[in-house]
Amino acid sequence: MIRALRTAASGMYAQELHVDTIANNLANVNTTGFKRSEVEFQDLLYQTIQMAGQMNQEGVNVPVQIQVGHGTRPVATEKIFSQGDTVATNNPLDLAINGDGFFQILMPDGSLAYTRDGSFKVSADGRIVTSEGYLLQPDLALPTDTTEISISREGVVTVKTADNPEPQEIGQIELARFVNPAGLNSIGGNLYVPTAASGEPIVGTPGSESMGTLLQGHLELSNVEVVKEMIDLIVAQRAYEINSKTIRSADDMLGIVNSLRR
Repeated sequence: MIRALRTAASGMYAQELHVDTIANNLANVNTTGFKRSEVEFQDLLYQTIQMAGQMNQEGVNVPVQIQVGHGTRPVATEKIFSQGDTVATNNPLDLAINGDGFFQILMPDGSLAYTRDGSFKVSADGRIVTSEGYLLQPDLALPTDTTEISISREGVVTVKTADNPEPQEIGQIELARFVNPAGLNSIGGNLYVPTAASGEPIVGTPGSESMGTLLQGHLELSNVEVVKEMIDLIVAQRAYEINSKTIRSADDMLGIVNSLRR
């Protein structure tokens, strides 16, 4: 009976994390470039009461075993990097990645972070930055009299100025991809940093080396599917409820044992 209490409690702890993850997915349903997370579970150790193949009192091999499990535990919250839908914004500095890859962002400490959020802005000195003011890498500086910005699918940036209506190439946007993007560490602000599990970034131009291409004037939306998350939430809630009923039932059985009289 004590085993049942601990086993059901492990299920309740696991479903708490499941609901927390679903809540974060739903909270970011409108976050540009957000990637949903999924919780993975594993069963715990088993107590073997009788081994399969063991001989019984009549000398016959028992064909099946008797094992009792000890519950479950969450082992991973994996980021799902499937492509989100794109929406047209008509903002020339909004970029969506169609396919694999991340934009490279220079952090204040000099390290690089990576993002799928392509809602870029222009700083006071004409450089392309994120909404938080972090520089896009490689660094791009627009002329002060820029009148039009064009970014090709391959990441080539050209501008027209008031003094020169002819397109001038000013730089190249590069993307980075990872062998295992699910191993990236989320640090908030739509940013990821590499880990030993993700591998080192592979840098290249859009459209080359299995990189995605760029779509100017568009943004990639979150890949959260609200209907799926709501179904998962109902399942998690019911699983939590059932585990709580298991605890209640085990407690009732213990109460019956405790009230026995000779």
